[in-house]
Amino acid sequence: MVWALYIWASLLLISITTWVYKWRNPTCRGKLPPGSMGLPLLGETIHFFKPNTTSDISQFIKERVQKYGPIFKTNLVGRPVIVSTDSDLSCFVFQQEGCCFQSWYPDTFTEIFGKQNVGSLHGFMYKYLKHMVLYLFGHESLKKMLPEIEQSACKKLELWSTQESVELKDSTASLIFDLTAKKLISHPEKSSENLRENFVSFIRGLISFPFDIPGTAYHKCLKGRERAMKMLRNMLKERREKPRENPSDFFDYVIEELKKEGTILTEEIALDLMFVLLFASFETTSLAITLAIKFLSDDPLVLKRLTEEHETILRNREDANSGLTWKEYKSMTCTFQFINETARLANIVPAIFRKALRDIQYKDYTIPAGWAVMVCPPAVHLNPEKYQDPLVFNPSRWEGSESTNASKNFLAFGGGMRFCVGTDFTKVQMAVFLHSLVTKYRWEEISGGNIIRTPGLQFPNGYHVRLKNKEI
Repeated sequence: MVWALYIWASLLLISITTWVYKWRNPTCRGKLPPGSMGLPLLGETIHFFKPNTTSDISQFIKERVQKYGPIFKTNLVGRPVIVSTDSDLSCFVFQQEGCCFQSWYPDTFTEIFGKQNVGSLHGFMYKYLKHMVLYLFGHESLKKMLPEIEQSACKKLELWSTQESVELKDSTASLIFDLTAKKLISHPEKSSENLRENFVSFIRGLISFPFDIPGTAYHKCLKGRERAMKMLRNMLKERREKPRENPSDFFDYVIEELKKEGTILTEEIALDLMFVLLFASFETTSLAITLAIKFLSDDPLVLKRLTEEHETILRNREDANSGLTWKEYKSMTCTFQFINETARLANIVPAIFRKALRDIQYKDYTIPAGWAVMVCPPAVHLNPEKYQDPLVFNPSRWEGSESTNASKNFLAFGGGMRFCVGTDFTKVQMAVFLHSLVTKYRWEEISGGNIIRTPGLQFPNGYHVRLKNKEI
């Protein structure tokens, strides 16, 4: 009996030891990049999710780049991952999508954003949805939206100027959400608060460790999504039952697509698309605007230069009371440089995932089929070999640069065939807001707040300003 227990214990120990060895030393038909797979099952997930309160890249990335180089292996939430801080590899990954790589995100991501979300779809379906989104965010649509965007910004700024102070992140999120909800689903501003509250609950848990246990932030995140999706589903049902005579928003467009014979669009895909568009448009843009104002507050010379550009636009108008035109918007050279520099330092999208479809040979390394690849834009944007004094806010570094959207050294809006289709919408909203702000208002910081960077997003918390009309 004793011998049997001894043999059983020995076999168990051998099995565990073998399993741990295989975990730490994954097989590969070639040479894997250096790195560590971390603890069994957990990998290096805990360290990866640790918040970063500096303006630099996270300690997780920095420590491993110093130890292993710009390309290394790790394991996150039980998944083997190749991390790329190398701009050439990142560019290669984007260029080879559909051939060597495809869009992929961890299971926790698809649970949060929906199994039919646009980031998880491929091939013709992705191109089909991209075309649908461009119906809303393409150049011709943005030209028509310009007066409405300006009116919305002016209205909010006027309201804020009557208040003792404004918490910028929440206030700009409200501004962007109301505008986006109106264009997507004709959701009136006064009734969008409940829908926005569900998104706030969703966002607070977005960056949390993925434990779906009541009381955890991740659980609250899933519940926030569930409530928001229920509201969107009810809205879609009401609209389908009572179609409008004059279609005017994205919901109407979606309903027309659903009615078509042989359509590949389903209600679930449409609702997941709506959810992602609402999240992406208001959360990322509000973060960028908040950080933009922070940068302006910290650099009077940049503020002076930006203000001069927008005051010149006003002086050159034949009608001083007319609104912004598309020609004026396209002339904002300094503003676009400012937006690019804000996006570079903001690093709102700190990680972009792909999956290898087959064994890929890159330089001396092999990326095994089925492994994830995590492109790390902050490591590119804050690389001193690519940007002089990378932590310094310097919009003039973009003078004469052609990198206004995407290049291998500028990944703020993604790259390749999945370059963010909402980029122009974001830039229009930021430029119009800045135009209204610097020409009509001055402001002072009440509290500087703090920036918390995480693997999911970064949060400027508690940044309060007092806004005053320049004419007063």
